[in-house]
Amino acid sequence: MQTVRIMWVTTCALITLALGAPPSIAGDKPPFITEAYYRIEWGRFDEFMELFKKNHYPILARLKEEGLIESMTAAFPVNHASEESRWDFRLTLVIPDTDAFGKAFPGIKEELYPDQDKLAQEEQRRFSLLTAHTDIVVRHEDVTKW
Repeated sequence: MQTVRIMWVTTCALITLALGAPPSIAGDKPPFITEAYYRIEWGRFDEFMELFKKNHYPILARLKEEGLIESMTAAFPVNHASEESRWDFRLTLVIPDTDAFGKAFPGIKEELYPDQDKLAQEEQRRFSLLTAHTDIVVRHEDVTKW
């Protein structure tokens, strides 16, 4: 369970550190965009996705419902790469206001999953199925203005 807590804290810290500036205000700044890449142990993809859809996606869906996530997309590679560069699942989140996102996340998680110990165990299992996980903050730029 300690590993899951560390991963949650790390993810929240990444978002907070990447956004050292004040939150975006109506067109003031572009939204925060993060891509999470997951490499899953061979033969464990279905179990990983089942746990992701059961425990993590509902939190993200609620955040999107409340306008705290502007968009959320999943990508899966069609071809496979060498093991060192392989990824199996990418989740891209566009977050307009990271402060509001960070404040709402824990409450929604507790509301949707009152049994936090069970959630922590299942999230520990989900993360144990990974061989690699990377969160990358990206910036999109309108190339027509170059």
